[in-house]
Order: sequence, then C-alpha cells, then structure tokens
Amino acid sequence: MIDQQVSLRGGAARLPVRPRTGRYLVLAAVFVCAACGLVYELELVALASYLIGDSVTQASVVLSVMVFAMGIGSLLAKRLRGRPAVGFGLVEAGLALVGGSSALVLYAAFAWMGESRFALVGFSLAIGILIGAEIPLLMTLIQRVDRQDAGGTVADLFAADYVGALVGGLAFPFLLLPVLGQLTGALLTGTVNAAAGGALVLWVFRRDLTRRSRWLLILANVTVIALLATAAVLADDFERAARRAVYGDRVRVAVRTDEQEVVLTGAGRSSLGLYLDGRLWVSARDEYRYHEALVHPAMNGPHARVLILGGGDGLAAREVLRYPDVRSVTLVEADRGVTRLARTDSALSALNAHAYRDPRLAAVAADPFNWLREGHRGYDVVISDLPDPGITASTKLYSAEFYGLITEALAPGGRLAVHAGPPGARPRTFWTVEASMGAAGLSTRPYRVSGRPDDVVAGPERDRDRAGNPHCWGFVLGRPGGRVPALRLPPRAPRLRFLTAGRLARAARDAERGRLRGLQPSTLVHPRYWEEP
Repeated sequence: MIDQQVSLRGGAARLPVRPRTGRYLVLAAVFVCAACGLVYELELVALASYLIGDSVTQASVVLSVMVFAMGIGSLLAKRLRGRPAVGFGLVEAGLALVGGSSALVLYAAFAWMGESRFALVGFSLAIGILIGAEIPLLMTLIQRVDRQDAGGTVADLFAADYVGALVGGLAFPFLLLPVLGQLTGALLTGTVNAAAGGALVLWVFRRDLTRRSRWLLILANVTVIALLATAAVLADDFERAARRAVYGDRVRVAVRTDEQEVVLTGAGRSSLGLYLDGRLWVSARDEYRYHEALVHPAMNGPHARVLILGGGDGLAAREVLRYPDVRSVTLVEADRGVTRLARTDSALSALNAHAYRDPRLAAVAADPFNWLREGHRGYDVVISDLPDPGITASTKLYSAEFYGLITEALAPGGRLAVHAGPPGARPRTFWTVEASMGAAGLSTRPYRVSGRPDDVVAGPERDRDRAGNPHCWGFVLGRPGGRVPALRLPPRAPRLRFLTAGRLARAARDAERGRLRGLQPSTLVHPRYWEEP
C-alpha cells in the first residue's frame, strides 16, 4: 500500500515446507494483512464521519496522518530486520490489538468524554506506523524464503498487498459494516489479523525462533485474540451503555439503517427525541416551531400539489395536510428506516398526527436529487426539509444545480421553502444557501426563528437547532423570477401554536440584520459548505 524498498539481510530460513510453498504462504499473509489494514482505515473514516461529521475533513485527516505514519514505521522497521520473524509477529499482534479496538475506543471517547478527535489522530498515527513496518519486514522474510531478483520480489509483494487492499475495501461496506456493524467488524478484523500474522511466523518461520521468542509470540497473540474475542462478546452491552451515555436513559429504539443510525428517546409527545447519526433532529418540546416556520409561509398561494424533500419523520407533512384544499403530497425520503419508524412507532406517529395514514400522502424512497432529475413537474409548493447543509453528505442537496432542478419542478407561481441551517451559529453556510438559490434563478426571502421555547433561555438543551446547535433556525423562501416572495401566512391558515404574522415580520428583519454579502453559490464541482466552528 506504499511503494518502498528495503535492504535485505540474513541468510536463508530453515523452512518446514518447500521454498516455493513458503513464498506463497508469505504472499497469502501479505494479502490478509493488507485487507485488514484497509479495513482499519475505512473504519476510522466512517466512524469519525459519524461521530464528528464533515466526512471530507475526517477522511483527509485519517489518510494523511496514516500515510505520514507509514513512512515513520518503515524507518523504524530497519531496527527489526536482524530478527524479521519476531519483529513481524510482534508488529502484527500490536496492529491487531490497536486496529481491532480502535472503533470501540473512539466510540467510548465520544460517549463519555464528548470528544474523539484526539483519539482519532492517535489511532491513525499508531495504525499507520504499524502498517508501515510490515512491508520492510515482509520483504526480508520473503527473500529469506525464496531468493529471487529484487524486482520480481517487489512485484509479487505489492501485487498481493494491493489485491488484499481491494478485498478489504470491498468487504468493509458490503459485508462487515451491514452484517456485523462497526464495533464487531473491527474486532473480528483484528482477530483475523492476529491469527494470520501469528500463524505465518509460528509455523513457517518457527525454526528461526528461539524458545523465548516463540513463547513471547504465542503469549502476545493469544492475549490479543482473547482480548478482542472478549470485547466482541461484550460489544452489545458496551454499545447499550454508550448509547445511554450519549442519549440518556430513555433510549427506546436504536437501529442502523442503510443510511444512518436512528435513535428514538422518550415515550410521550412531550419527551420524544429523534437522533440521526448522533445529531438531534426532532425534539417534541419545540419541533412545532421549526415545522410551522418551514411550511406555512410557503403555503401562501396555490398549494394543491405539494412536494416534500426529506422530512421522513412526517412532521412537515403533518403541517401540510392541515390544509383541506391540498389534493396531493409527495414525500421523497432516502432513508426507508426513518419513514418506517414514522409509520409504526406509537410516539412518533402520534406526533406526526398519523400523517402516513392520510390517502393524500404518497411516500417515495429515493435520493431527492436523482428523483428530481427524472423530470417530475407541476408542484405548487416544494418543502426542503433536509439535513443541515454543513453535513457533507447533504452538500449536493444545497447546491445551485439542486435548486435548478426544483425550479423546473415548480408550477408557475410556485414557492420553495428551504431549511438552511442556523444563521447565528453558521452564518456563512446560511447565506451560501441563499446565494445558491439565487444562482438557480430564484428570488429569495431569508428569515430566522428562535429555537427557544417561550423566547427565553431555559436550560442548555432548550436552545438547540435541528443539528443540535444553539440559537435559532434559518429558512429561505424562494420563487422563480424577479419578484421577491411575500413572507406572510396564508389567509386561511390553520390555527398555529407559535407562528404569527408579527413573528414572521420580525423573523425577516432579524435575518437581514445578519446578512453576509458577496458569497459565492455552492455547486457540485465547487462545494462551499463546511462545518463552521
């Protein structure tokens, strides 16, 4: 996985098999170790993106630190080339322990300390050093097994290494992650890593080992495998304890869908919490403020056909369906797991007023961007109730191209309402959303509303937006053409708990006071969103 050559030392090994067989066994170990190493890398990137967010940044940190550390490991391996069999055995035992336990330790740091960035860098550095030490030692071992020209040896070694990396890279998303999950998958990978490295050294190179070295390697590998196996057995109990540390003692549902981890806490309409990938998405205490502000200003005008992008929890649909003259609502949600919970969970379905039972609502499981590209047209209102634009996975759903597709889907005189992130906590993100809408030919009206019940600070958890950030929620109302949309409630709006004409007027003024000018729109080839501090 990194091009390098090493000096070769030592005489021919005393093997229990023919040299050619021994060469194949070493290459098989290279294959397995490379697969395990790439799984460790991908597992760190995936878990860091889930726990910290901003997958581009986390992938860059993990991969750059690892590649740098591999160079350090290659240099450090020079000191072990005099005893390559023992050195390789100890390196693999250490790599199995560090890599196999990395997901568990990262999750523990996030759950009980609230911070996992330092652990992420530490594991990236340690795993990179150990992976970097593998190739010089394996090069020495394979030359001692069956001496060939250096070029042929390097070609064989790296062919096995790269093919193993391919297998590990494909096994992680398609096998380990969906079947075993991140914690158990990493622990199993570490066990396989230790077994492969230990078996190679203790069998093929056993005659090169002193009695003391042999027992040292046996003890190290048995200890590592026992620790990883014990952790795998206790993984479910650990995960439940970690969830309680993160979400409190009232976790009712915790499922891993194809898209994200979904957690429901609390049982009643006043205590329900919905978390997506660790971020608070719905709090029953104040969600009505968010959904009233998102939906009702856009309903001022024709609204027979409504399109909701995201909003699988059914709460935006609840507000739309309060209008008796709405004929049809199409809800496009990528995550089937969220819509399934919104239909079947008693507390969540009660909170959304059983919106999925309304015959006017049709739910579609699809990526909103790809679905819009299919050419759907004629919607009077489009509600964009999508994850925060600071989350990397959502960047394309806040691009100028995406708003261009929405513009084509709108009927003449149609309106678009967009959840644009918190203007107080991340002002550049918020105003970049507005600039991106403008680049798509939409005239815009930004507004912001408080996330504080009773408009007062009443405890740290009562002042949070949909990504768990403090202060307020930000929205942008848009319509095609040069005429700025009016920010008003519909003449026949249903009775609302929070939103009034006066609050809407104040919401527009509050947004304009914080306007940032001169920002460029975000596009697919030039994304401009990031998680602001």
